[in-house]
Amino acid sequence: MNPGDVNLQQMLEQAQMMQQQLLSAQQELSEAEVEGTAGGGLVTATVSGSGELLSLRIDPKVIDPGDAADTAETIADLVMAAVRDAVRAASDLQQEKLGPFTQALGGFGGGAPGGMPGLPGF
Repeated sequence: MNPGDVNLQQMLEQAQMMQQQLLSAQQELSEAEVEGTAGGGLVTATVSGSGELLSLRIDPKVIDPGDAADTAETIADLVMAAVRDAVRAASDLQQEKLGPFTQALGGFGGGAPGGMPGLPGF
């Protein structure tokens, strides 16, 4: 066995360990749910760790039966803000879980075509 073979074997073992850790992190993300809110909690959006909208809750206090047009506009604004907040939280979670892997790979992918959709830096 050559001295270089040991390093190659160690590198392969490290790569396999990183692959398992990456799969575990991706699994955690797929099962995670994060929330975003707007209007002091009047609207809450829940998204998956990958950023998919799972649910939306609107407090009835937002609805003004006397002014439907203004209410609709207010609700739309609050929904957009809550969804953006939730997606930002999902992005932060992605960075927390997957960031160490992109750093270990030197930023591999860099968002280039063929990377991982929806994941900044891949």
